[in-house]
Amino acid sequence: MSRASSKVYDVAVVGFGPVGQMLTLLLGRAGHNVIALERWPSPYDLPRAVHFDHEIGRIFQAAGVGEEVRAVTDPVPDHYEWRNAAGEPLVRIDWSGDGPSGWPTASFFSQPELEAVLARAAENQETVTVRRGCEVVGLVHGENSVLLNTTGPEGPRTVRAGYVIGADGANSFVRSGMATSVTDLGFFYDWLIVDTQPHEAAEWSPMNWQLCDPARPTTIVSGGPGRRRWEFLRLPHESIEELNTLDTAWRLLEPWGRTPQNTTIERHTVYTFQARWVDRWREDRLMLAGDAAHQMPPFAGQGMCSGLRDAMNLAWKLDLVLTGRADDDLLDTYTSERSAHVQHAIGMSMALGQVICVLDPDEAAARDQRMIAAGADPQHALPPTPPPVLGDGVLQRAADGTRAPGVGHLTPQYRVTHEGRTALLDDLTGTGFTLLTDGTAPLEALDSADWDFLAAIGVSVVPLHAVSAPEGGYLDAPDGYLPHMREHGHVAAIVRPDFYLFGAATDGRGLKDLIGQLRERVQQPAATRGRAPVPKPLAAVGEA
Repeated sequence: MSRASSKVYDVAVVGFGPVGQMLTLLLGRAGHNVIALERWPSPYDLPRAVHFDHEIGRIFQAAGVGEEVRAVTDPVPDHYEWRNAAGEPLVRIDWSGDGPSGWPTASFFSQPELEAVLARAAENQETVTVRRGCEVVGLVHGENSVLLNTTGPEGPRTVRAGYVIGADGANSFVRSGMATSVTDLGFFYDWLIVDTQPHEAAEWSPMNWQLCDPARPTTIVSGGPGRRRWEFLRLPHESIEELNTLDTAWRLLEPWGRTPQNTTIERHTVYTFQARWVDRWREDRLMLAGDAAHQMPPFAGQGMCSGLRDAMNLAWKLDLVLTGRADDDLLDTYTSERSAHVQHAIGMSMALGQVICVLDPDEAAARDQRMIAAGADPQHALPPTPPPVLGDGVLQRAADGTRAPGVGHLTPQYRVTHEGRTALLDDLTGTGFTLLTDGTAPLEALDSADWDFLAAIGVSVVPLHAVSAPEGGYLDAPDGYLPHMREHGHVAAIVRPDFYLFGAATDGRGLKDLIGQLRERVQQPAATRGRAPVPKPLAAVGEA
């Protein structure tokens, strides 16, 4: 007989990899009661994902683990290059320096080390419970909650939660309980992944590159501090079984100067790279994130990154819903926004894969000629892909329903000064919505209802000044927000908690309209307007 608890959690996160850990951490930091259920009894101690970009660094910053993550990662000092068999560059992507989010453009890591940082931070939240070795084997939908049946060392148990997030990978159990279809682009390639620890300290230049040799396409990248990864495409005459052996791994590493005398192989395994996404990521109280919602080839390094974007998008919306500041329908925008955005990452990954996964020598020669003629510029050497912009959702619209340029795009993060402290903007404002204004003049158009709404959803108001900031103001960097806003004629802009632009205004009246649109998009219940948010009660046990 299963053991039932009287506690009803706000959210149950199924799967405690990086995406599940981030969701648990973000929701726990917001004060919600979260339980994370992971079927494996201990963390997986071998490498998997190895790359994140500047936007993901900003997410780590928002989750309060930025410095711990920096300590276990290697920022890329140069470019990401693709070469043909003759060593000529086909594509060169600049990954050096900091990106628009104020973090390195690209960083590499060992997943066990990153997971240790995220798991420790999540488990340290007072409102978080983590159960390892606890597999979800059944779920029952209810009007006000979901009942999860689990098995583990303590026998059958039940868990009840207001919402359930399936961050449980490509073979998601949570997804199996949803009536949703999958769009599959039919992109299938098998690759042998070999993670190594070279015994000597060496400088790898470039740090990350691809060999587009039809005789054996190969990937050579960082595996994080002190590690290197090689990936070898399976050739048509090879079976997965013969490819996935230690002897084969050493044979393929030998031309690269890697031997048992100077290298330790941490892991070798064959992955099938795929390109697909689930068509509906939310069904009532069930939602999907990470590999449970989408899969993509790793050539753009966006698999885990996309899952962490899912977590950031979903966490702030759940926070508004759980605290009664937004209607439950707000969660429907999770699919529409993220599904469109992730198709950019999938499209880019496939475009890169179609460059490298060429086995015909004549086809490879034609590819080389075309790409070299384009000057190895990714803007011209690669086929076009959808832009990285959110789909329809919590975004400003013009009167005709169209979007202004920039709406739904990632916003930059600059260093600003406030009350004598200079730091990246998010470190000064914290999490939540941010209203940037050119001085204080645009704010004069707002009335008490506007201010009450901004306070109710936790908007940080940031009046920017270019030369000197009065008390309470923010001094912008010379190349920061104000030059960009003024170039586009904007006096105000609202940035969402996941750093994407909600919208902008050209004058005070436009700002008032912008705030009105935000109120409409988050569908704030009438009962909470003009007063502090009240937590939304969940069902008692037995009401599911």
